[in-house]
Order: sequence, then structure tokens, then C-alpha cells
Amino acid sequence: MSAHILHINFRLNVPRAEYEEIASSLAGEFASLPGLVWKVWLMNEAEGEAGGTYLFQDEAALKAYLDGPLAAAVMAHPALSDISAQPYEVMEDCTAVTRGPV
Repeated sequence: MSAHILHINFRLNVPRAEYEEIASSLAGEFASLPGLVWKVWLMNEAEGEAGGTYLFQDEAALKAYLDGPLAAAVMAHPALSDISAQPYEVMEDCTAVTRGPV
């Protein structure tokens, strides 16, 4: 089994401060996801975009998140639109050479 990355990007329908409140209220739920190693929260305020990059222990954990209630809540949240979710398998040997945190 290899680690898997999920990259999510979306448009913000609310000001940054409101999004940060929403994100802060959900951070603990993300932290408790089974199989989640880490999540980096992303912001591009100038473009009105935000997102996240997640490292999951394996593909099963990534799929469990995508099929679960937390992902459904994120995808349906009115503060977000134009959501894209792209899963990737980590190329662990090359990533180790370039000091990737996996």
C-alpha cells in the first residue's frame, strides 16, 4: 500500500475571515479522520480561491474520506463553489530523494 495525496481546490463565496471561521470549526474533525497523516490548508485570497492538500496513509483511507459525511458536508457547503478533488498516488521512492514529507 502506498500513500495517497488528495488536492482540493474551490472558489470562495464568502470573505476570507468568514471562511477562516468555517475552517477553524472543522479543523478538529479533519484531524480525527482515520488514515489522514496531515492536511495543509491553502488560500489564494487575490483570486478568491482556497483548498487543501491531504496525505492519506493509503487509497482506502482517501476513498473513505471522499465517501464519508465530512467530504459531503464540504462539497455541499454554500461558502464554496467550483470544487475540484484530485486524488494522486505518491511516488514514494522519488519523493524520498527530494525530501517529501511522506
